[in-house]
Formats: sequence, C-alpha cells, structure tokens
Amino acid sequence: MTKSFADHRLDEATARIRHFLDRDRPDTPCLVIDLPTVRERFTAIRAALPRVGVFYAVKANPAPEVVELLAAEGSSFDVASPAEIDLCLARGAAPGAISYSNPIKKARDIAYAHERGVRLFVSDSEQDVRAIAAHAPGASVLLRILVNSKGSTYPFGKKFGCAPEMAADLLRLSHELGLVPLGVAFHAGSQQLDPHGWDGAIADAAGVVLKLRAEGLPLTTLNLGGGLPAGYLEQPPPLADYAAAITASIERHFGDFSPEVMVEPGRAVVAESGLLRSEVVLVSRKSYSDERRWVYLDAGRYGGLAETEGEAIAYPLVACRDGVPLPESPAGPVVLAGPTCDADDVLYQHTRYELPLDLRAGDHVDLLGAGAYTASYSSVAFNGFPPLATYCVR
Repeated sequence: MTKSFADHRLDEATARIRHFLDRDRPDTPCLVIDLPTVRERFTAIRAALPRVGVFYAVKANPAPEVVELLAAEGSSFDVASPAEIDLCLARGAAPGAISYSNPIKKARDIAYAHERGVRLFVSDSEQDVRAIAAHAPGASVLLRILVNSKGSTYPFGKKFGCAPEMAADLLRLSHELGLVPLGVAFHAGSQQLDPHGWDGAIADAAGVVLKLRAEGLPLTTLNLGGGLPAGYLEQPPPLADYAAAITASIERHFGDFSPEVMVEPGRAVVAESGLLRSEVVLVSRKSYSDERRWVYLDAGRYGGLAETEGEAIAYPLVACRDGVPLPESPAGPVVLAGPTCDADDVLYQHTRYELPLDLRAGDHVDLLGAGAYTASYSSVAFNGFPPLATYCVR
C-alpha cells in the first residue's frame, strides 16, 4: 500500500516542540520530548487499567526529566540494569517501586540492586534464581514464561522466558531457597497490534498460578509486561480495546481468583511525545531513469533510528524549511538513508514515502512519534557521529 505523509496539524504538543526548535535552534539530529504528552499518555493507561500497577519501562526513554515526571505521577519502574536503578532513585522513585525485570543479570548487579533497596526481581532460569537467593535474600520473584508474540511488530522469540512447567518448578525452588515467589511474568511482544495478543500467555500464566496455589504456594501476581502500542504512520486500535480484552482474558482464565496485576508500558507512554529533527545532508539520484530520489539525513540507523530495521516502524514525516513545513505537493517518491558509511544505514526503501520535489540540503525532516527507542538506541560515536541529543519541553 502506498504511504505518504499525512496532514499533521500542529497540535499543542507539536507547537511547543516547534517553538523550542525555532527559539533555541539546537544542532541536529536531536530528539525533543513534550513532557505534558508523557503525563497524558501515562494517565490514560492508568485510567484504562485502574486496578493495575503501572511500571514504566525505562529503556524506552531514560531521559531524567521523563523519569522524574513519572515518579511524581506515582509510576513504578521496570529497570534492566544498575544504571537504570540509580537513575530512578535519583529522580524520586522509591526502591519498592522498582522491578528488576531483566532476567539476564550478573550476580554483582543483583547484590547492588538489593543494597539499594530493590526487592522485586524477574527471572527465567535456575542459575538466576539461585543468584537472587544468594545475593538478594528474601526478595520477591516473578518467573517469566515463553509466549507466542503473534501480532507484535517486535516479537521476542525465545531469548526470554521458559516453558510454563519449568517456571512452576522454579517458583517452587524460589520458595525452598527462602525467596518470596509472587507469580508469573511474560511479554506479548513490542508494539503489539492485536488487543487479544495477551490471551494465550494469560492462559498459560493462570495455569501455573492456579496449580501452585492449589499446592499451597500462595502466588498472587500476574505481570503482563509491555507491548501496548503507539501510533505511527498507521494507528493501532484504541487503548480501551486493549484494556477490555486484557481484563476479560484475566477474568476468563483466572476465574474466581483475582491476581494482582502489573503492566510495563514504555512505547505507549513516550513514543507520541517525541519529535526527532534531522537535517537533509544530500539529495541525489542513482540513475537518470530512477524516479526515486535518495534523501540522506543526518539521523540514521546508528543515530536513533534503529527501529527502522526491516522498516518495522514507519514514522510520520514532515519536511520543513526555516522552521515552516513545506507544502506537501508537488512531491515524489524517495529512499531515506542515514549519514554513515555503513551500507545497512538505509531507513526506508520499500515503505513508500513521498517528499517535496524541491527538498534540498539544509532543509529539515521531522520524524513524529519518535519518543521511544530512539535516543536510548543511539550509538556512542559510530563514524564519529555523537549520540542523539535529547531535550524536554514543558
């Protein structure tokens, strides 16, 4: 299907971002986050799932201002490393509001987390369970199960989680080792576009929880992980559809027992708050007969646009000159690529984008909905290009 950038009206968030860009004129590429939009998205998730604990996935966007805002709003946090623990604590989070949800962690990192007051861990292996027992005695543990991530843009495959029967054994082992087995965790895949995409994993989790409760192990908790989507060039179903499907699935599979429920959104909280401004470095053609122009931006695969791999995430684009959006017509098809000397640094060859025919070096191309997994994926200095700078506006 042909995709061209749509008529993106300047809403309040975009107006605040453009005001900052016009006033401060930061070097490009850069990411600008509208903090009121972050608050709005977080509030919407909490309202849609009122009895669910919301743990923001810090990896999606670790800007200190974002973490501080969410801590003030009462969010809990899903972290993957000691650095993310330190960030959350420095920005107002309580240790009890942090879940060390990465099942792949060093023993010394478990010990560090415990020293800092973290008491909730997610695991998926015997070695890790034993390490938690040794270095975080008495901590609470969730066991992550493998799931079929059908419907998600980024399925996790088999890297994380274990079979439900193994998770049950590891929960029993956790209890034997003096830990507090809480229940089951999973992840339905990032950018899950099917509101029913959690159902199969909820069924598997319920099987584990109810079986062990019947054995006398009082599991209490279901961790739904992340996966709630954001809007890009195409819009996902409404958040209310996800909330209704997840709630109905829990009621159906858990029956009379109502577990405590956690969710770990990242993309759904921050993606739509962000605008990534890039500068056009070069516009060229590969032959006289090729109708497509190659547009090279100063932001590429290694400078924050890692999720264009496989053209999985298609960002809405707006071309600007001197801070003013260019007319969308006349326009023509383009291939978009980054600035590095790596041949893989091509953003879009198959997704059809059209940009103004008079686009030239020095113009800007703004990528909308870029608040998640951009700056946090940016390389340190590939080819000497600096990491993607992040600014926040209020």
